[in-house]
Amino acid sequence: MGQLTDAIADAVRASKETPYAIAKGAGVARSQLSRLLSGERGLSSETIERLADYLGLEIKLTPKRRRK
Repeated sequence: MGQLTDAIADAVRASKETPYAIAKGAGVARSQLSRLLSGERGLSSETIERLADYLGLEIKLTPKRRRK
């Protein structure tokens, strides 16, 4: 998985809520959260954003450093 999905999966695992409660609270299907936790790819950016928002995570994009 990528850094973004790894961070979300870590936050889900660290949460005191069940994955079901997190999926319901974030407004995503349980199957989507299960795919994330099992390391599968293919989640939409909207699903990732909803989960991050529910878990209190902020998504930041920064430019890559250019090679000299």
